[in-house]
Amino acid sequence: MKKMTINASARLSRVNRNIFGHFSEHLGRCIYEGIYVGENSTIPNTNGIRNDVSAALRELEVPVLRWPGGCFADEYHWMDGIGEKSTRKKMINTHWGGVTEDNSFGTHEFFELCRQIGCEPYIAGNLGSGTVQEMSQWVEYMTFGGVSPMADLRRKNGRDEPWKLKYFGIGNESWGCGGNMRPQYYADLYRQYQTYCRNYDGNELYKVACGPNADDYGWTEEIMRALKPWHTKAISLHYYTIPTGDWNKKGDAVNFSEGEYYGTVKNALRIDEIISRHLDIMSVYDPAHEIGLIVDEWGNWCDVEKGTNPGFLYQQNTMRDAVTAALNLDIFIKHSDRIVMANIAQAVNVLQSVILTEGDKMVKTPTYHVFDLYRRHMDGERVFTSIDNFEKEGIPALSHAATVKNDELSVTITNTLLKETQDIEMDITGFSDNLSITQAQILTTDDVRIHNTFDSAANVALKDFSDYSEDRGRIMIKLPPCSIVAITAVKK
Repeated sequence: MKKMTINASARLSRVNRNIFGHFSEHLGRCIYEGIYVGENSTIPNTNGIRNDVSAALRELEVPVLRWPGGCFADEYHWMDGIGEKSTRKKMINTHWGGVTEDNSFGTHEFFELCRQIGCEPYIAGNLGSGTVQEMSQWVEYMTFGGVSPMADLRRKNGRDEPWKLKYFGIGNESWGCGGNMRPQYYADLYRQYQTYCRNYDGNELYKVACGPNADDYGWTEEIMRALKPWHTKAISLHYYTIPTGDWNKKGDAVNFSEGEYYGTVKNALRIDEIISRHLDIMSVYDPAHEIGLIVDEWGNWCDVEKGTNPGFLYQQNTMRDAVTAALNLDIFIKHSDRIVMANIAQAVNVLQSVILTEGDKMVKTPTYHVFDLYRRHMDGERVFTSIDNFEKEGIPALSHAATVKNDELSVTITNTLLKETQDIEMDITGFSDNLSITQAQILTTDDVRIHNTFDSAANVALKDFSDYSEDRGRIMIKLPPCSIVAITAVKK
């Protein structure tokens, strides 16, 4: 029996709901076919946006959605994506497959998508191949309500009132696809570009600077040395879990061995140390912690599915992805005093997506169901926890998170082991000696390689969990192998 201690009166940090954010890039079939099919499509849609996809994302209570990239952001020129669709300029997506973009999904369509989902927009501006004027005019187009050339152009294109836009990234992966810049050079450009991203009509931009790639601690050092809280509200971090650790042969998304499973979990857990070390560097230059950290690209990156365009990054999604998603979210919650947002890559049809589509069919992936389980932690207060744990194959057997919100205690626990059931006794103090479980759900499968298909969409799905008992502030549960359990309790 493993003992887990929860002190619900020891409130440690608020879990920003934006930690459960998502990312949508003009990459493969994420936007076109995945999210946007056009008003004339036979696939049911509202203003060109698929009804099934928008409903599924709305059901997740997606808090924030990042767009248009990714690498695509630094070759995207926003004026090509406004106005009459038949006259919009076409472009080549040089980063992702060399396909031609018709720009039928642009600024207006993205804000409409966010309206349908009910989420905050997070836009990445073009610093790599754009100009200061271009970025400045985009902010004016979106957020200025007075009389000006850009505001008048927005009205001409059918939108009278400005939109509310909070989150605005200035460049993406400037150390790589966004310009292959040195950190000192990027920092100088950032300071220049952000100067002309104005706050109009009470709309205050939350400006995000390009932070490091994975464990590039030198980049963080130089960026934090050059930027102050009045320049930026946050810096970004990108970290992808490569199952094999080899970017040239990442491993299959479905057909993997037990050893490859544990290797993937181990690689996913590296993000904890990476975050900690970056935060330590940030604290040296920002001891008051005024600058936040945003993990705006994360997730499993496998080899593409056989027979698909290698530039489209389409991969299936198994229970392994569900486990690593839970581990990542647990780590973000653990660091929620400093992490203000995270965005899984990506929302639809790309990398570790929560939704897959094929024609008029749609399927929710195992990763989708993890986000569904973890919704209960949004805006909650992280509380003190400790747990008896042990390692197997170099990874901890258990991972967990616990929050309190509106007099509800929510606990999520993941059993990373493939074969061992784990008995856990939760000893809860600071909440109630007499509690009642109002909801208990589980995500698990008999085989970690099982995934949902368009012909069998519920192979991996949430089920009610009943293998528990409660007694005077204690909850005893039996956690099956390779499973994620979520329990919500209230005071009687």
